[in-house]
Amino acid sequence: MIAVSGIIDWESLTGQSKFIIDLISVPVFAAIAGLITNWTGVIMLFSPSNFTGFYVPGLAALFRLLPRKIQILPIFAPGGILGFQGFIPCRAEKMASLLVDMSIARIGSVATFYQELEPDKMAEFMAREARPHVRRIAVDAIDTQYKWLWDTMPSGVQDGIISTIDDRVPEISQRAFAKVGDHIDELLDVKLMTVNHLRRNPAVLSEIFQGMGKPELRFMVKIGAAGFFFGIPLALYLGWVHLAHPPVLSAIPGWLVVLVGSALIGIVVNILAIKVVFEPGDPQPRYKYLWKQGIFPKRQHEAAAQVADMMSEKVLTVSNFTHELLFGASGDKTAAYIAEVISEELDRIFTPVATTVGRTLGVADLDALERKVSAEIVDLTPEVFYDKEFNEEKAKKIAAFSTKKFRELKPSEFSEMLYAAIEQDAWLLYAHGGLLGIIVGAAHVFLFGA
Repeated sequence: MIAVSGIIDWESLTGQSKFIIDLISVPVFAAIAGLITNWTGVIMLFSPSNFTGFYVPGLAALFRLLPRKIQILPIFAPGGILGFQGFIPCRAEKMASLLVDMSIARIGSVATFYQELEPDKMAEFMAREARPHVRRIAVDAIDTQYKWLWDTMPSGVQDGIISTIDDRVPEISQRAFAKVGDHIDELLDVKLMTVNHLRRNPAVLSEIFQGMGKPELRFMVKIGAAGFFFGIPLALYLGWVHLAHPPVLSAIPGWLVVLVGSALIGIVVNILAIKVVFEPGDPQPRYKYLWKQGIFPKRQHEAAAQVADMMSEKVLTVSNFTHELLFGASGDKTAAYIAEVISEELDRIFTPVATTVGRTLGVADLDALERKVSAEIVDLTPEVFYDKEFNEEKAKKIAAFSTKKFRELKPSEFSEMLYAAIEQDAWLLYAHGGLLGIIVGAAHVFLFGA
């Protein structure tokens, strides 16, 4: 075996044989490699939330020549920028989609979530908060589109109409929310809402994953110390080759054995950490798995409440639902349904006769009036539902519902929520473990020789 001397003569310094020195130092360095690998691996999953890097001349041209497997690494940005972004925020859209498929889609339909928001109470809240704006909206809309009729009315009649509108606000609000609820499946795409929100806010996505698996992520770091036990066979092998000089194995340089062995240890501790945390999802006999069940699925009861709280506070909020309904892909349909309710109310208030005359003579554009009023209400709605106290109240409702549903899932299905996200880029974690293993192995060769 080709020998490489370290910078320190440890045998002379300690009075111990090379075998004893390797038996102590190799496992210790293997444990250090495992801890550093898993610690930095967990950090790399989530940080930084936004790409951070610097311009490298010529990188843009080189990038086009790289294999696709390399191009998708979260270390490149357009324009020849080299840097890094956490695996999960880098894949925000994909990870958010997985999160929805593995969680929200399994615990309830769009209609179910809408009902959990208690649309009747939302209507009451909307009516109460909108009351101060009713006169302004009504007068402005009528004066603009229905002026011919409005100007002919005595002020007492005008006040009576405004008063009627004001009195009917709660009923109008109830009918509008009921109308939206009847068509909620076509108006609201929870997956699209969630994906868009988390794509715009990758830090929130990282917070959700970190929040639901905090104890498991800490464990993944700590289990890196298991590298110590994997270092013992490597030390014994080095000692045996050093003493026995087997013909073929002796020809392999000791430094190469240390580097390859350290890389394998870095990879193995990463694999072990992920497997112990997530597999198996459902309890298994010990002859199949020594630990019977993964740590995360075993903690389902507690973790269910954590992920439900995170989702209800960060994603499934009244504000987000309202914004998606009014300004999302089907926002025009929502406005149309609101306008339909308002149209029916206007017909009631202005009497069939006045409405008929107005339409027949063409002196009143009631359709424009309906659109204007509905647009005013649409503009007002988000402001109303941004109320912090109201959002917190509904968040508790959604959290309680989601917690119950998450706890009813099979442990294996529950575990997939976090596992699927980490599994997507597991090979990057393993490659990272192997690379750090080589670096730590090189440090050992530098200090102790091989």
